[in-house]
Amino acid sequence: MVIKKSNKVVEFFKRFGVYVVAGAIVLGVGLTFGITALTRQNQEVLDVGNKTLEFTLPMNSPTIIKDFSSTALQENETLNQWEAHLALDMKSDDGQVFCILDGTVEKVYFDQLGGSTIVVKHVDGLTSVYASLGKEIAVKAGDKVTTGQKLGMVDKAAGEAYLGEHLHFYMTLNDEKIDPNNYLDLQNK
Repeated sequence: MVIKKSNKVVEFFKRFGVYVVAGAIVLGVGLTFGITALTRQNQEVLDVGNKTLEFTLPMNSPTIIKDFSSTALQENETLNQWEAHLALDMKSDDGQVFCILDGTVEKVYFDQLGGSTIVVKHVDGLTSVYASLGKEIAVKAGDKVTTGQKLGMVDKAAGEAYLGEHLHFYMTLNDEKIDPNNYLDLQNK
């Protein structure tokens, strides 16, 4: 008489193997979706349907002198205060300012802190704002503008006078400020 030893692991998989495999598949799919969602959460996504948007830089060979930051406070030496900086401050050798994308000039205005400012509406709720400009503006409200079209020249704005002549540039999507670094090719900043 031979006594057959049973292996508990083998018996377990014979009995519940289908459930173990199904559970592993469900776990794998769940982890894949979870990781994908977390990865996309930190990316700016601009849904423009079937259109491909090609942005240009707002200045020739710009140097970033103050970067965008929504979390770390930065010192504004002119106003003697710490603040989130929801824009890019940049300068270039020639000081010319260009439109980053086709659109329509929504408004042109002047204020004491920001200097001359141009607001351009683009597609699907996207807006670009060019501030700290001189008084000679090349466009007016209602004008259609094209990618790369000259808008004006930089100047000193009272609110950031310590930076000298520069462009104070920001973008909004559906009236929420967004990081221009996610849209403009500023890798040499």
